[in-house]
Amino acid sequence: MRKLYHLLFTVLVFSLAPAIASAQSFRVQCPNSTITHPSNLNNNDAEPPYNGPTQFSTPVPANASTTGGYVVPASNVNGAIKCQQISGGDGYMTEADGTQTFMFSFGPLSGLADIAAGHPGTQFPGAFNTPSPVTLVRGDPATTDGATSGASPWSVTNPPTSSPLFSWNGAVGLAPEVVDTVNISDAYEGSLPAGGSVASPCLTPTSATPNLVTIYTYTPINIPVGSQVTIFGVGAGFDGTFPISCVSNLGVPASTGFTQFAFQYTASVTGLAAQTALTGPTASSPFVSDGHVDPRPIMDIGVMNGNIPAPLMAFDEDDEFFLTLTNVGMIMRPDLFEQHTVHFHGYPNASSFYDGVPDASVAINIGGSFTYYYLAPDAGTYFWHCHITPPEHLQMGMVGQLYVRPRQDRVPVGTGANSLYTFLGYQNGTGLPTGVTTDPRTVCNPAADILCSATMPAVNTGAVQALDKLGNPQRYVYNDGDGSTAYDVTYPLQMHGFDPNFHFVGMTFNPEMFADMKDKYFLLNGRSYPDTVAPGPQATASSDAQLHYSQPLPAIINIPVGGKASLRLVNLSVTEYHTIASLGVPMKVAGWNAKLLRDQAGINTEYYTNSITLGGGESLDVILDASDAGCGSTGCAAGLYPANSVFYLFTPQLDHLSNDAENFGGLMTEVHICNSVSGGNTFGNTCN
Repeated sequence: MRKLYHLLFTVLVFSLAPAIASAQSFRVQCPNSTITHPSNLNNNDAEPPYNGPTQFSTPVPANASTTGGYVVPASNVNGAIKCQQISGGDGYMTEADGTQTFMFSFGPLSGLADIAAGHPGTQFPGAFNTPSPVTLVRGDPATTDGATSGASPWSVTNPPTSSPLFSWNGAVGLAPEVVDTVNISDAYEGSLPAGGSVASPCLTPTSATPNLVTIYTYTPINIPVGSQVTIFGVGAGFDGTFPISCVSNLGVPASTGFTQFAFQYTASVTGLAAQTALTGPTASSPFVSDGHVDPRPIMDIGVMNGNIPAPLMAFDEDDEFFLTLTNVGMIMRPDLFEQHTVHFHGYPNASSFYDGVPDASVAINIGGSFTYYYLAPDAGTYFWHCHITPPEHLQMGMVGQLYVRPRQDRVPVGTGANSLYTFLGYQNGTGLPTGVTTDPRTVCNPAADILCSATMPAVNTGAVQALDKLGNPQRYVYNDGDGSTAYDVTYPLQMHGFDPNFHFVGMTFNPEMFADMKDKYFLLNGRSYPDTVAPGPQATASSDAQLHYSQPLPAIINIPVGGKASLRLVNLSVTEYHTIASLGVPMKVAGWNAKLLRDQAGINTEYYTNSITLGGGESLDVILDASDAGCGSTGCAAGLYPANSVFYLFTPQLDHLSNDAENFGGLMTEVHICNSVSGGNTFGNTCN
């Protein structure tokens, strides 16, 4: 009986396996309009300026005679829509001593060019929903860029270029759908020959309508009048996309004399010869993006394409963020049926369904996709990771960083009444112009909510939105209302560590010994010194015989002379506390765990230091202050932090300044004081 039970159980498992596999599918989601950000009120492909709170109305439901239902935006819509797609799988990275390390890892499936440039991969819908103009190949973008080694990522030309060739940022695998398509039998322009006809509501073409094209089809076309139709295969002049002017269920082409279906549109040229007895040409609705993806490019790009850190994410307060995770499986461990999730650590998520903790959410199986939805909370620095067996998956590399930019970044440049204090008051529902109502989602009232982090400052400093040292509108870490968190350049820095023994066991067999886990490589943005100061993405040859951009983020900090750098620091080590010190340029600690350091009375509790210590799962917002404010007197910065000087950001923990058995490496990078900084305000910029 026991053997029969085992036999039936085995048959059941193998019978269910194909059904489970067939139920999986890759999908992606990035709408260009939502209830919160309707496209008729908002350009969701750009971040609008912040002029005050979003205004709402409560529409009358269709089945009611009085006002009711849910509120919807009516005017002054803040924020936009952002999207990103990532893969869950495996990959390799290269340590600073040349050792290749196997990882469980996330990789980019959108924003590939931006991520390779050291930028967030988060995109507006217009860019995200743009299919690739060329066929993607394994290893892209490193393959197209011509990467030949980790230190030579852009060498496809002779002489080598200093910039990448790959420039596309859309969603990998995006395959637009054709909603309706029919076969064309005949096509005429102008008057119909004898025996041909078309019934009302279409017009009978005459010499007065030489551009009017009549198309006959074997089956009715389900495209309404006024919508676009794409003609393909008929010939030059006929082919193209045109608005349909009429649709008829009764048409007789002269070539056959049989009753068929017809529609009409106006061509851009005249004199087109009749095309009859056609068998291949089609009329169809234009391509639309409905989330369908082609699995081939997903596998070509997603497999063995792991990044450390995982793809960087960044969006703005008031944004809606759609993040799609696609589980492509692990090539090096086909015996593991690992699920993956995305958990935004410390992030005030409104719904546990999208929190990524499998006990209260969902886990994504191999061959499946899931789109997480977020409404951006308070500004600050957060991070994310896989929440399946967290100690294992974090140690193996499934960790990434994200940050939320404040509304204050979008305050219009101005003086007087346009002070930062005034606009923070608008956000908090005070001092609003007549007729403008409060947006309760943005209000910070410490008496009612001690956790809110946009408390009004105790003193109105009169600070206004101006230009930074790069000539761009000033940027801030938080909604401070007094300019205290202003910066000129910003650099996310992820502190992490790898235990090579644990990774070797993870690549070969299970179970790993968690109690013996001990980091021996100490990483800033997935690299140890001196790789931290190598510009551009770092490539690693993987087991698919392709180079992949495994470590896209450098850790070089370029600061314009007299300027300030925002460091978004997180510690994602499983076993280690990390200390970072800056000798020379003072560190101003402005926020901790995505909260502005300010008490309920509005008193700033920020402080200056030369070192900080973070435990695993903590974040700090630090400003490296090379301005006069950092050294305390007018003109002091010119003498202490002159242009072309170099400082070091490093750990004083001596055992963390090594690359396993190799000394003089580990958790360290360089701070460059520049005459000017060009090419953006983050990684990938140039120190002049």
